Amino acid sequence: MKGLSTYLDEYLELRHKLGFRLRLAGGLLRRFVRFARTKRAAFISSKLAVQWATQPADCQPAQWANRLGMVRRFAQYVSGTDPRTEIPPPELLPHRYHRKPPYLYSDREVRRLIQVARQLPSPGDLRAASHATVFGLLAVTGMRVGEAIALDRVDVDLAQGILTVRQAKFGKSRLLPVHVTTQKQLRAYARLRDRLCPHPKTPAFFVSERGTRLTDCTVRRWFVIVSHRIGLRAPTDHRGPRIHDLRHRFASRALLNWYRQGVDVEAHLPTLTTYLGHGHVADTYWYITASPELLKLVTQRLERPKRGRFA
Repeated sequence: MKGLSTYLDEYLELRHKLGFRLRLAGGLLRRFVRFARTKRAAFISSKLAVQWATQPADCQPAQWANRLGMVRRFAQYVSGTDPRTEIPPPELLPHRYHRKPPYLYSDREVRRLIQVARQLPSPGDLRAASHATVFGLLAVTGMRVGEAIALDRVDVDLAQGILTVRQAKFGKSRLLPVHVTTQKQLRAYARLRDRLCPHPKTPAFFVSERGTRLTDCTVRRWFVIVSHRIGLRAPTDHRGPRIHDLRHRFASRALLNWYRQGVDVEAHLPTLTTYLGHGHVADTYWYITASPELLKLVTQRLERPKRGRFA
């Protein structure tokens, strides 16, 4: 009978071939296999899975359920050849993730984020320029952090104003047209980057002061530092407005602009879905937040037919 480690290698290889990246899930499942080894468990049982899933006592119950779900899917695969395997039923940890209200940055706050990022301590100003430009790009395109830092120079067409996002979430690629003002900022950054780092170690468009590709952890860390400096977070706050909330802001602003222009919002939603890289329009609804201004515009549009009908 194969060991759990061998089963996991086969499982991850199969899922990767199907287009799933499983970066987080793969790492967590390897921890589960190591946990099973410490318990001298030769096969997956519901008790073992729950013990591991609830191991971080300070996690939210929804995170426990998510961890158990990873083991459940792995167990379903293993059960095909190992009849001893128990598939943990969903009702063991029935918790669900509750959406945290996103923070909708104002225009002033976005400007301040970029301005203060330009003042970050930086050898030759490259760190400051890279992060300030990334923050601005996230705000005006709604891109994911990973998508922005994965851009290579060949993916940024500054003449046509087109960004090519390759193999993003769910293996989807897409083209993103950007405004002429965004093109101007990207062009200015590219000139500075090439002057300060003429021989980079990576084809990445955004580079660090060492000439390497920016990392997700580094971008998020500097974003938190800038957030503290402009007062979005108190000095001791470990939680607060997230960099991912810039994506929520972009989606909500798109709807606001459409309502102001008087266009058919429902007909335009698939365009926003494609731009954000979602697989279905229902995924886009997750990013739309009912701000007072948006609710006012929706209400006004709903009342117009009534006025005409009863006039």
